[in-house]
Amino acid sequence: MPWTEKRLCSSCGLCSIQAWPVEESISSCVFTNGWLGEREKNLFGRERSFEDPIELRFGITTERFTAQLKQPIAGSQWSGIITRMATRAYEEKLVEGVVTLHCDPDHHFYSLPVLAKNSAEIFASRGNKPVLSPVLQSLESAWHLGMKKILVIGAACHLHTLKDFQKRFAYLQDMEILTIGIPCVDNISRSKWPWILERISQSPATALSMEFMQDFRIHIWHKNGNVEKVPFFSLPEELADPGIFPPSCMSCFDYLNALADITVGYLGAELLPKEKRQWVLVRTETGKKLLQLIDGELERFAESGNWECRSFVQKTSKRIIESMKVRQKEYSVKRNIPLWLGQILSTFLCTIGPKGEGFAHYSVDYHLIRHYYYVKFRYPELLERVVPKYVPVILEEYGLPL
Repeated sequence: MPWTEKRLCSSCGLCSIQAWPVEESISSCVFTNGWLGEREKNLFGRERSFEDPIELRFGITTERFTAQLKQPIAGSQWSGIITRMATRAYEEKLVEGVVTLHCDPDHHFYSLPVLAKNSAEIFASRGNKPVLSPVLQSLESAWHLGMKKILVIGAACHLHTLKDFQKRFAYLQDMEILTIGIPCVDNISRSKWPWILERISQSPATALSMEFMQDFRIHIWHKNGNVEKVPFFSLPEELADPGIFPPSCMSCFDYLNALADITVGYLGAELLPKEKRQWVLVRTETGKKLLQLIDGELERFAESGNWECRSFVQKTSKRIIESMKVRQKEYSVKRNIPLWLGQILSTFLCTIGPKGEGFAHYSVDYHLIRHYYYVKFRYPELLERVVPKYVPVILEEYGLPL
């Protein structure tokens, strides 16, 4: 079948479960059924509006704002909103366990699926794991334990597959599943991670976490508390190869995790010194309940930034399309732009470029353009099945060919 032949697999973990037939898990794969569509309609009673440019990109929401915990959680990548929300859901008995990830003790950037059954295990899940991760594997433990209420923290590929499976098959239908979504698009295969980190960081052995940030730099947090900031423009050319990312990540069309009860990330938050603001998108009534658990612990801020980012997207769209056409190109191992000049360019773009809501707008459009043409040129037979209906609408806004 095409799913197997084309290797579009996000390693979500569902088909590794032995409690039910593997064929049933595979039949719920997002790359078998495509992104959004009926699953968005099942959750909200409708699909996103094509007339609302914000909803078209961010998905259906009841509330959006930025925030940070008044008392940040030590060791969290940001202030720890997801960790605290999950902990409170357990403490208030909204759930019996949390399907999430721990760090591999042998490699901080790698992940281990876990069913967290107490506050300490939930606390240990804090922090980003930027690799393909089989989160859903821990559903098997929850099922065997007879849990009736669980929380799943995952990326869009996890939640699309989970919701389809729960609706179609009997195994999880008696289980109430709450979901917290993380925005996710550029994960890395485990085998490539050390190779990539060595080319980005001056001290890969001490790196604890890494993120592509709103100031057009990659921020790398180190064990000694230092934050290394590497300009996008100064990355070695070989890191521009689309092949460094898994095909599944390059075929993702739900950056902002639109089927989650609540999405928590950083894209739409303003980047400020000494603050760790996060962007919160409340989507369902269950999402409201999760938010209410910690609402009094949050310092809230309204969304900010200029929505318009058309010129920034247009300046990069032609280059994106051309790079998606290329196969087996020989890339230089050198930096095209020295670090000192890259820092200047990043500072300049951070000053004049999109911020807050506008940066989220830019990032969503950039990635959907990249991914549409990745699929078009590399997996054309999957184009109609995988790409959701909202994507061509945005491409047409920029006059890009379908």
